[in-house]
Amino acid sequence: MKDNECIDVILGRRSIRRFTDKAISHEDLETIVTCGQWAPSAINLQQWHFVIVNDVSHIEHIAQVLGTANGIDGYTMYHPAALIIVAHARDAQYGREDDGCAIQTMFLAAHSLGIGSVWLNQMNGHCDEPEVRALLGELSIANNEVVYGIAAFGYPAEPGTRFKRASTVTWIK
Repeated sequence: MKDNECIDVILGRRSIRRFTDKAISHEDLETIVTCGQWAPSAINLQQWHFVIVNDVSHIEHIAQVLGTANGIDGYTMYHPAALIIVAHARDAQYGREDDGCAIQTMFLAAHSLGIGSVWLNQMNGHCDEPEVRALLGELSIANNEVVYGIAAFGYPAEPGTRFKRASTVTWIK
């Protein structure tokens, strides 16, 4: 297999579920979200709405609301230093796919900067519950927008686990 800096970033990224308390700089968060804006999108519509949350009290409030919605007592979102919530219009045909591309691109950008990340799926399917919808409103996410995933970022307190790849590859020649 070939090797280069980009491939090293892709193969080296891990989901981080324990972060330090160190804040992420504005410049690094701006770089990460800009990379998300440059992710591929269906028909190049670029319909994302990115919301950056880097205040600990806001993150704790989001975790509390999502923990309640999912029946998880003491949910913490792994105590990240920042969240980037990616919203999309409810009727966007490829919103889920576009959001996945943006989040993965931001994960790779973060890893290249020495910042860890993990996908949080706890808002998926709960956007229209009254408490969650109120939270989304507080975060400037419109009533016609939904969230399929949240990207949590922080400096790793410990390395992520490298799991053996379980997928299969079939070559047709």
